[in-house]
Amino acid sequence: MTVENLEEPPVQANTNVLAGDDTARIMPTRIRLEASTHCQLKCPTCETATGELYKHVALGFLRFDNFKRLVDENPQVTEIELSNFGEIFLNPQLPKIIEYAHEKDVQLSARNGANLNTVREATLEALVKFGFRNIRCSIDGASQETYSQYRVRGEFDQVMENIHKINAYKKQYNSEYPKLTWQFVVFGHNEHEIVKARQMAHDLGMSFETKLNWDENWSPVRDKEMVRKEMAAGAASRSEFKEMYGASYTEYICDQLWDSPQLNFDGTVWGCCRNNWKAFDGNVFEDGLDGALNSEQMQYARKMLTDGAEARADVPCTTCSVYKNMRKAGNTLDRTKVADRRKAFLDQNS
Repeated sequence: MTVENLEEPPVQANTNVLAGDDTARIMPTRIRLEASTHCQLKCPTCETATGELYKHVALGFLRFDNFKRLVDENPQVTEIELSNFGEIFLNPQLPKIIEYAHEKDVQLSARNGANLNTVREATLEALVKFGFRNIRCSIDGASQETYSQYRVRGEFDQVMENIHKINAYKKQYNSEYPKLTWQFVVFGHNEHEIVKARQMAHDLGMSFETKLNWDENWSPVRDKEMVRKEMAAGAASRSEFKEMYGASYTEYICDQLWDSPQLNFDGTVWGCCRNNWKAFDGNVFEDGLDGALNSEQMQYARKMLTDGAEARADVPCTTCSVYKNMRKAGNTLDRTKVADRRKAFLDQNS
């Protein structure tokens, strides 16, 4: 994964605000729960690969017993995103997690991204047999030579083989799930393969999405005009996006504090998929989901974003560049506007 991962926001808010509560306590039906912070690749600009992530975020796997307890205690939760900083398919208990979610009618996804290099056969079948909903496959190239320049240690042919196996199981079980998306982060070294990759994705029955590189100094795009035409947003870089739209490329991630809060495998609360520097107060496995997501600190963070409450040193959002840019521009988060804009871009790119 890159330092932060992109995922489409929900078309409609999925958060219930408890009636009569002026502190706007949330009870989301969708959460984000990291299945693994381990990753076998060494992508050059990724803090998981460099080890920087683990200065603040624990290294490990989501345990089945913790997943089961969380699901059992929170029947209102119907969707769980399992991917974030690590590679979910390294979690040895993933097949059990997938099967139990199916039994409880909880939809699982890996929209934030998976490299799909190392997957057990039993897991590939479980993805289809138990209706795992979506996987965004991080494939930044259409050949080993190009792909491996960023996805260091990755094997392009192995990824293709695993996609073919998933498609074979989908045919065997007569299932449309999991729906697969080919995510292509655009760099200078791979921009010439965008068209080829798009066609390969089409041939494999996958959706195709291009994504702007978070670090513009690492393999920056060369043919900017061509890249602009290939990007749904019409920008060749994130700084160019900001100039065009007056907002951060990742501003919509802030919505996750309401609609799909991020939790680590150990129950710690991170709020959004971008935060990797400081956890919020609380632990979902110790305090329960309601208590962890509605700590005074989390509630205050939401007020900072939408109501313009004064920044506070103990709140992780205070040091986030997305929040700081928002405040510098004198803006607050318009959740409806951000979600609508992101959906429009994704529709153009489908």
